[in-house]
Amino acid sequence: MTQAPDDATGERADAARNRARLLEAAAQLVADRGAEHVTMHEVARAAGVGKGTLFRRFGDRNGLLLALVDEVEAEFHEAYTFGPPPLGPGAPAKDRLTAFGSALIERVADDTDLGPALGRQIPVDRRHTSHYGRAFQHHVSSLLREAGVEGDHDMLAHAMLAFTDLETMDHLRNDCQATTARLRSTWADLVRRVTEADER
Repeated sequence: MTQAPDDATGERADAARNRARLLEAAAQLVADRGAEHVTMHEVARAAGVGKGTLFRRFGDRNGLLLALVDEVEAEFHEAYTFGPPPLGPGAPAKDRLTAFGSALIERVADDTDLGPALGRQIPVDRRHTSHYGRAFQHHVSSLLREAGVEGDHDMLAHAMLAFTDLETMDHLRNDCQATTARLRSTWADLVRRVTEADER
């Protein structure tokens, strides 16, 4: 029997509601206990669904955390894509690059920011190829191009973002005792050197 269009629409709406309920349950558990302590079993129980439903929806724990990161990162994406300058449009590309890296560094230092907290629980390769990881790389690459920097913008973007990577930031902050101010200053210096290299 052919499914009526209304039934298909209802099924999609139910699936969207289920997904939202699962992500809401996961976000609450992360906020209450920390991302490192959240299991698929606990999320399923909190959302009132079977664990199989959760695995079918997200694949594995990393898939769930990545979906949750995308939800969390939506506000930051809005800020650097459409928000006020210098993070958003309307400022010179060099200033936007400086503001972007500075914001990432501030977020890593903020223990209440769920983005970095979740990111630390996701393998590096999955994080870099995630929706938000690709968006970061594309944004920096585009600003380098806009700033008139010569060279391979994509590779330069990867090189610059390596400085703001969670593992690097945690090492510099915890093992090297680098302050947030020092890290932000270093990022600004890096942006200056890269963007002004072609002017000399």
